[in-house]
Amino acid sequence: MISQYFWPENFRINDLVSEWRIRGHEVTVLTGIPNYPMGKVFDAYKKQPNEFMAFEGVKIIRAPVIARGSSRLGLALNYISFVISSFIYGAWRLRGVQADVIFVYEPSPVTVGLPAVWLGKIKKIPVVFWALDLWPDTLAAVGAVRSPTVLRWIGRLVQYIYNRCTLVLGQSRGFLGSIANYCNDASKIRYFPSWAEDIFTDAGVKLAPEIPVLEHGFTVVFAGNIGEAQDMPAVLDAAEQLRAHSHIRWVIVGDGRKSVWLNAEVMRRGLQGQVLMPGRFPIERMPSFYGHADALLVSLKSDPVFSMTIPGKVQTYLMTGLPLLGMMDGEGAAVIQVAQAGLTCPAGDSVALAKKVLELSAMSQEKRRQLGKNGHSYAMKEFGRSHLMDRMEALLSEAMSLAQGKVPKALTP
Repeated sequence: MISQYFWPENFRINDLVSEWRIRGHEVTVLTGIPNYPMGKVFDAYKKQPNEFMAFEGVKIIRAPVIARGSSRLGLALNYISFVISSFIYGAWRLRGVQADVIFVYEPSPVTVGLPAVWLGKIKKIPVVFWALDLWPDTLAAVGAVRSPTVLRWIGRLVQYIYNRCTLVLGQSRGFLGSIANYCNDASKIRYFPSWAEDIFTDAGVKLAPEIPVLEHGFTVVFAGNIGEAQDMPAVLDAAEQLRAHSHIRWVIVGDGRKSVWLNAEVMRRGLQGQVLMPGRFPIERMPSFYGHADALLVSLKSDPVFSMTIPGKVQTYLMTGLPLLGMMDGEGAAVIQVAQAGLTCPAGDSVALAKKVLELSAMSQEKRRQLGKNGHSYAMKEFGRSHLMDRMEALLSEAMSLAQGKVPKALTP
């Protein structure tokens, strides 16, 4: 498994690798040195790096990288250094490893696919690429790259990677068309969504002490990465519009490249009483924060590429049994609507978000509870962990068979 991010960084791939091991597979992970999301190497790793060379019986090979830092240059160097070191250092460390398949986890950057396809060529084994982010589309959407020439170059890079993979998996059905634009053989594209993490909110969970208990009010909780894509300016605009509604508060749990800005902006707008930012916590602590929530917020910027995305937190939120508030377009909003799990409004529409918060807060406890139940039932049916893990095993087996010429490529994606 090749991923730029892995434990102790908090990514869904940790769960997948753990499941592979439980199912009896031998797994080796090639990853970087933990420095996400703050851009600095974790203190615990610096003190005792040997403690992070195995994960639940899985061997980890950590390629040296330049930490992300807080600038675009630092991020670019981080991406480039992983490609170079994972191929040179990783190839050396993996020279004695006998593998059947290489699996690539790509939330971003797509460059993680380069060492994978090169190693796949050397070892003569299939490569399965799971795309959770669409390059170059996302780079244009968040304004990270504005040059049409550079975007074309990146597009050619994506094409190079996809065309050398045995299977390319898209995290939403909307991804499949975009992937096909850069993949000469559409028969190798498959739909594979993120699974719903098994996190519940119930009476047995102790409330997070970092958040004051609000006896008579309505709490909206956002948990996860705080970046450009999450459109925090629009979220703050909605909070500001509801300033007079003292019973409503917002709790934003997590951090990311926009968290410093968000903290400063909350102070500048004088929203300290309405918007609480307790910081970043391990996933095991999330139920204690969800316990404070009356609704869970998921937001994405208004852009065609984001309308094709189902944020991973949607599946997790659905499993909590709490109603959702979605400020986004496309597939993510459709999931909430089809599941009848909450309320949605267009991406970037802070006025509509404020209205939806008021509408949900005015609902009876019984009606909100039913929305939460609807979401949980839908998550179990569509994003159930067990059957998606079975599906992943089938995809890996299919890739191995395709590489050996045993399976026709005319399969239904």
